[in-house]
Amino acid sequence: MSVKRIGVLTSGGDAPGMNACVRSVVRTALYHGIECYGIRRGWNGLITGDVLRLDEKKISHIINRGGTILYTARSKEFLSEEGQKKAVSTCKFLGLDGIVAIGGDGTFMGARALTLKGVPCIGIPGTIDNDIASTSHTIGYDTALNTIMDMVDRVRDTTESHDRCSVIEVMGRNAGFLALNAGIAVGATCILVPEIDYDIDSYIIERMKRTMTTGKHHFIIIVAEGVKGVEVGSLAKYIEEKTGVESRATVLGHVQRGGSPSVRDRVIASKMGYHAVQLLKQDIGNRVVAIDHAEIVDYDIIEALNMKKTIDPELYKIANEISI
Repeated sequence: MSVKRIGVLTSGGDAPGMNACVRSVVRTALYHGIECYGIRRGWNGLITGDVLRLDEKKISHIINRGGTILYTARSKEFLSEEGQKKAVSTCKFLGLDGIVAIGGDGTFMGARALTLKGVPCIGIPGTIDNDIASTSHTIGYDTALNTIMDMVDRVRDTTESHDRCSVIEVMGRNAGFLALNAGIAVGATCILVPEIDYDIDSYIIERMKRTMTTGKHHFIIIVAEGVKGVEVGSLAKYIEEKTGVESRATVLGHVQRGGSPSVRDRVIASKMGYHAVQLLKQDIGNRVVAIDHAEIVDYDIIEALNMKKTIDPELYKIANEISI
């Protein structure tokens, strides 16, 4: 076996389940007699040499923890040729035969760059936004959905008590996966996502007015943060002006990234981490590990980056037809 020592890092935005993935990488590596080093603060850790050796003790009791014990950061220096050469030098100094990089598309670009310079890298999709095209689910997505559901259920209690309309912004960057699925889960009256064109008056105002004729006077509106031209505070004021329903805006913010990962995220993370080490064991790099519904697969990084992904239009149709 040529692979004796590997590294693992987390990069980009943190996501619940990253620790579970790190744990899986380390334990799989150790099982096969491979040493494992944790690289702290993303690709920047390879430039500065911010690393530590990971053993069973250091990764005990982290499967249930949110965030990432390796910390995370975005590195502008790593985007440069000089920064990448520094990273390669660190790998050579440490004797790293490969790296598992957990993050998003930017992380995968870094993995490809390092692979081309002789250090095999495997990317694993970790982001709550679920906007990585090569995989049906990303690490952290399921937990974030459940967090949103819980938070909106709490907001609903006061919304219903006061006959109000709550306009709630959720994360997702430029994708509507969180908004659409969470919106269905909480019974939102309307869901705004970046992928679908909308008209505020016909989609929200008229729908609310029709619903009010049934005797209902409380509403939940879910807005994805990437929807252009919508600021939830201004939207809430407009809704109140047009409908007479007292309206409030709520931005859930980074609470959506935190918390203990769900069962699904822990299992997905564990399976992906295991698969990544199996690839490195075979001296295979430049791959992205993904999940095609229930099956673990992997793709060439460029192939993965060129894939397209969008929300399910049928699911959006269902959301609108079952909401009032």
